[in-house]
Amino acid sequence: MTFTRPDPFTTRPTLQGTFGMSASTHWIATAAAQAVLERGGNAFDAAAAGAFVLHVVEPHLNGPGGDMTGVFVTAEDPGRPVVLMGQGPAPAGATPEHYRSEGLELVPGSGALAAAVPAAVDAWLLLLRDHGTWELQAVLEFAIGYARDGHPVLGRVGATIAAVSGLFREHWTTSAELWMPAGRVPAEGELLRNPAYARSLERLLEAGATESSREARIDAARREWRQGFVATAMVRSVQAPHRHSSGMDHRGVLEMSDLADFEAGYEPAATFRFRGHTIAKTGPWGQGPALLQALAILDGFADEYLDPSTELGAHTILEAQKLALADREAYYGDADVQLDYLLSAEYAATRRALITGRASLEFRPGKVRGREPFHPPLRTEYLPPALVNDDDGSVLRGSGSGAGVGEPTVLGTGETRGDTCHIDVVDRWGNMISATPSGGWLQSSPAIPELGFCLGTRLQMTWLEPGTPSTLTPGKRPRTTLTPTLVLRNGSAVSALGSPGGDQQDQWQLPYLLRTIVGGYSPQQAIDAPTFHTTSMPGSFWPRTWEPGGAVIEDRLGDGVIAGLERRGHRITRAGDWTLGRLSAVVRDPMTGVLQAAANPRGAQGYAAGR
Repeated sequence: MTFTRPDPFTTRPTLQGTFGMSASTHWIATAAAQAVLERGGNAFDAAAAGAFVLHVVEPHLNGPGGDMTGVFVTAEDPGRPVVLMGQGPAPAGATPEHYRSEGLELVPGSGALAAAVPAAVDAWLLLLRDHGTWELQAVLEFAIGYARDGHPVLGRVGATIAAVSGLFREHWTTSAELWMPAGRVPAEGELLRNPAYARSLERLLEAGATESSREARIDAARREWRQGFVATAMVRSVQAPHRHSSGMDHRGVLEMSDLADFEAGYEPAATFRFRGHTIAKTGPWGQGPALLQALAILDGFADEYLDPSTELGAHTILEAQKLALADREAYYGDADVQLDYLLSAEYAATRRALITGRASLEFRPGKVRGREPFHPPLRTEYLPPALVNDDDGSVLRGSGSGAGVGEPTVLGTGETRGDTCHIDVVDRWGNMISATPSGGWLQSSPAIPELGFCLGTRLQMTWLEPGTPSTLTPGKRPRTTLTPTLVLRNGSAVSALGSPGGDQQDQWQLPYLLRTIVGGYSPQQAIDAPTFHTTSMPGSFWPRTWEPGGAVIEDRLGDGVIAGLERRGHRITRAGDWTLGRLSAVVRDPMTGVLQAAANPRGAQGYAAGR
């Protein structure tokens, strides 16, 4: 092993066992998923139960009105990774012409004009129907209970509500009624209830009560979501003009037909083979293949160039990430993307040759035959004046470097960066899933009072400029940042992992993969190790700014390494010792059946459980 030796101290052990493992960004979701395994459910029953709990306990990071992507294998076919596609498209009325007629140059970062068709709930129900074993009522009982009876609210939820309390009181009064009981921000640890969402889930169950089979009962709930009371309430909610992050009032464009016509589905995973392991991601309608491109570039370097704990390794990794993310902007979208070529050895070699000993300050997409790369407007200013500190809820001034531990940076307009949560589960039979639910967070748009949640803002990932691979187009999916990962070896899945963090999700997963695959780190050692990411690419979130040469680094990487990176030309933002990344992971050895799990200590929120 040529990597820097991992610190023998870890914040917690890498769990080991043979029965089942769960890991997520919130301890209650992890506990719910593990409880399902303990009661005989499989990994898909458990992940679905945990995901619906995440809607309740992390409402600032995801919600039922949002989206999700997952990648999984079944015990019957452990070598075939499948993508669970829960990313809804743009509504039929979401045209660039309409948005420009509203006086907009970008899709807003908050408000119903930014809403794609909600897809998360339909995706989880589809997975449960086809690959789960439990009745829907048993899966949902955890979320219903926490929504109805309350759960101790996170301090970060209160900080998020505080950041948008003025917006809620003045413009989004339904949100104030839901999230500010008695007119105040809930205190950390206070029991927070959402009876409207509990009732919504109960009504989904009632829709299938008379059906004769488990599958039919789940399908009835899906129809009720897409065509019944949920759809009706969502469409009604966008009719009234309301404040958006643009500072103007607009109506949404979501219609009943948009909801009725969409169904979640399955897709083949995009894959790349790296150092004897196959890494599986979403297709290029998500940012996942950017991680594969970075691995393709790095695969041509000797191991000493791949150690994230050294100056040489961190520099090389940052430069590879810039090149991969430039291609993401230039070519990725819900379109015909020449991914085979972008992942080819020939193309990776041309990209690798651009990496020198100095940090690039340029936006450098590659050349793809027959395609003109899209060069997005490179906005460098960061307009809003204040951010919520992830760690203590205080107000930050400043740099626009984005989220820290994967919690959102939230402005008073509702604009959010770095949202999302994550869950991984593996069971004793070998079923394994990595899933990243997101969107529909409480600060997205006005709450729908009869449902207990709001619509998401995923359309802010699209451009209004014509001819780009991710131009806002009715029926097309926005290029999502959601990017779970599955790792396979010798024809079987061996690990599921992921992280919240918007544009940083794959950037934080890359050092983990290098440390575990090349460096020999244990899962918890790799999660605990200091990490970093580049901001030298146009952000996916409104207002789509970038910082040429920007790199955000945990101080624990070391003064010497950081000084060396600065000498190479990187424009460093020190992020503190324990701030970047919220990874979790589960692992399975197909030869022995031994399972492992690990979770992020940053923010004292993520947990793994298992035996």
